[in-house]
This record gives sequence, structure tokens and C-alpha cells, in this order.
Amino acid sequence: MTLARVMEALAGRWPSEDKMQPDLERIVLLMDMLGSPQKAYPVIHISGTNGKTSTARIVDSLLRSFGLRVGRYTSPHLESVTERITIDGVPLTEEQFGAAYDDIAPYVELVDSRMPVQMTFFEVLTAMAYAAFADAPVDVAVVEVGLGGLWDATNVVEAATCIVTPIGLDHVPMLGTTVGEVAVEKAGIIHPAATVVLAAQQPEAADVLLRRCVEVGATVAREGLEFGVVERRTAVGGQLVTLQGLAGTYDEMFLPLFGEHQAANAACALAAVEAFLGGGETRQIDPEAVREGLADARSPGRLEVVRTSPTVVLDAGHNPHGMAATVRALADAFTFTKLVGVVACLADKDVRGMLEVLEPALSSIVVTTNSSPRALPVDDLFALAVEVFGEDRVAAEDRLDDALDTAVQLAEDEVEYGGAGVLVTGSVVTVGEARALLRTR
Repeated sequence: MTLARVMEALAGRWPSEDKMQPDLERIVLLMDMLGSPQKAYPVIHISGTNGKTSTARIVDSLLRSFGLRVGRYTSPHLESVTERITIDGVPLTEEQFGAAYDDIAPYVELVDSRMPVQMTFFEVLTAMAYAAFADAPVDVAVVEVGLGGLWDATNVVEAATCIVTPIGLDHVPMLGTTVGEVAVEKAGIIHPAATVVLAAQQPEAADVLLRRCVEVGATVAREGLEFGVVERRTAVGGQLVTLQGLAGTYDEMFLPLFGEHQAANAACALAAVEAFLGGGETRQIDPEAVREGLADARSPGRLEVVRTSPTVVLDAGHNPHGMAATVRALADAFTFTKLVGVVACLADKDVRGMLEVLEPALSSIVVTTNSSPRALPVDDLFALAVEVFGEDRVAAEDRLDDALDTAVQLAEDEVEYGGAGVLVTGSVVTVGEARALLRTR
């Protein structure tokens, strides 16, 4: 009942977290009232379009392998909102989550009374995370931007270490209609004298990010130049990677995540941890601690295998750029002779773009919906899928559980044992709900 009470209080806040209010007045005022808890610990801040959550989780795991107490704040969640705030790798309990809300609720009401627009759902959650980390206390916080960067509620910190993962088009037109415009928003987390770890970027984004670094005097580490993936090969349950760090090479590290993009995420995470721990010194951090941290990294809902015979893979790709990484990783890590997709998307995404990326990888597709009020109706998704796949390759189900059953049956039909697969994708909401359904079967 504690969690239900808090969620009821949060749910009525405007706007929902898929909207952006372009100012930080409310969150700044609240942080001041709370005594600036976000200043009680150093922060590694992560922006970008795709790979933020996985990168945050890898950074968290690496830091804990060095004996640090870590707070992690990510979004959105898969199954429970409590997943967003973790300490020592463990989500807050429902009781702790409720206590975190109750601690700041009177101050939130004060802010609401002084501002023309009340605090948003995401602003309140962000304040809860920062306050909980100070109360713990943590040695370091790993914080993922919610939306954009410049005006994101998390950007009340001036992190000395930050990461910008690959930037693509998402949340159009809210963040911009070009990669360069989106990059301007993402670059907002880069503050004076920071060390900035840049994933490989499209030229338009790279130009914006590098100019921002020059403007504020930030130190830049670029994937493919100062750090990167030297070698990788598929292994049982993940991959073996050799990573070039900022101050040395880390050979033959096991990463229990699939895909070239996850190896790149690991390289970014390692470079950020090197910068954080070494302060820019040219000394290599302990390779055995790195080995332990990478081996313990997990990223639920990102090419996560949740069932076998047939293999069911969950992936939270929700834009064409992320979906392309998913398709490449599937080809790299799996040997499906037949792969059936279960797809449910949000209406404000580039759904056609995602379907076009998926089409060569899927033998057929089952379209459905999820519980989000932003979900694209099944009939609309069916019409788009028919245009991309052809009518004979598309099935539709009104309910996600029925879609899963249909896809499993399609995958099993006339396929030799072990060669069939089901990919559930299109939205974080879809993957979270499928994860919960499959766990109860």
C-alpha cells in the first residue's frame, strides 16, 4: 500500500515524464530547500539517445568492484518504479521508496505553492533519488538523464565526469528535428572543467559536443581515439572483450551482455571510471577489479534471454537507431533459423522506421499493444506493419499475453528444435510487461 499511495500522488503531476518543461526553477528551488543533497557526493552523469541505462549499470558495477558505495538513478523502469533508485546495486524497497517520498513531500508542496506550474513526476523522483543518496550516504552517484540534458531535472549537478552515449533522433520534435539540434540538448550536461567521455557519434553530433567542450574548458576522451574496443568475440552468455582504456589495455574481459553496442557501452563505462578514479592520471586501474565489475554487469530488458525452446529475447529498442543495434546484435550472438517479432510501440515514436529496420531480421511479426496511455492502437500498428512486411507476414493480437502465445506457436511451427526464436521489442513498457508475464508462466 505504501508504493500505491506514492504512485497515486505522483501520477497526478503534470506533465508526464515524456514531456519537457524547459526550465530548472522548480527543481533548483526544491534542492535548495532540501539543503542541496546532490552536492553531498560526486556524480557521473550520463546523457545520449541510446545505451544510457546499460552504460549506467556497467559504470555502477565497475565502481562497486572497487569497493565504493554507489547510488544509481535510471529511467524509465521495466516493472517497478523502485528500480529507478538503487543503492549498492539493489533497488529501494517499497518502504524505503515511500520514506524517500515522505521526506521531501512537504517541500514539494511548498514549491508547488510558489510556482505557476507544479513540480513534474520526474522532478519529484529525481529529488527523491538525490536525497536518498545523501541519506545513505553513497560514495558516488551514477545518474542517467531522463530527457535531453540541458533542461533535464537531473542537471542540477555539475558532474566532474560525464558520458554522452550515441546520439540519434528521438523525442522529435521536442528535442529537435536534426541530430545536431538533439546534440545541443544532450551537451547541456557538460560543465566547466569536466572530463567528458564521448561515444562514437555522427559527425553532426560530434561537432556540437566538441564545440561545447571547448567553450567550457572540458577534457574530452573520444571512443576510437583515446579509448575503445580493441577486440571482441562471442562467448556463451555474452562476449569476451579487450578494451583500450585511457591509461592501459584490459585484455580478455567477460561481459555478460550481447552485441557490439554493449561492448562499446562497456568501453565508455570503463573510460569514465578510469577518469573518476584516476583523476586524469596516466595510471591503469586494477585490471582484476575491472574484470570483476564487467563480469557482474547486468542490463535487464536489453537482449535479455528469458526463455528457451523457443528462445525468447526481450529488447527495449524504441527508435530506429537503437533497433538497428538490436538487429546487428541478434545476428552476431544468435543463430536463429526463424525469428518472430512481438512488437508494441508508443504512438509518438518513429514506428515505421523501427519496422523497416526489423523487417529483414524477422520471418513474421505479431503486433499488439501495451498498457501505456501513449501506446499505438493495434489497428494502426497492423496497418503500418502490413505496408512494411506484407500482409502474409503480419498477425495482430489485442493483448500482449495472446501475442506472446501466437509468436511462440509461429516460431515452433516447422522449425527444427533449437532454431526458433521470439523477439519482444518496440518499447520499454512492452518489454517490462512481457518480462512480468513470462516470469509467471
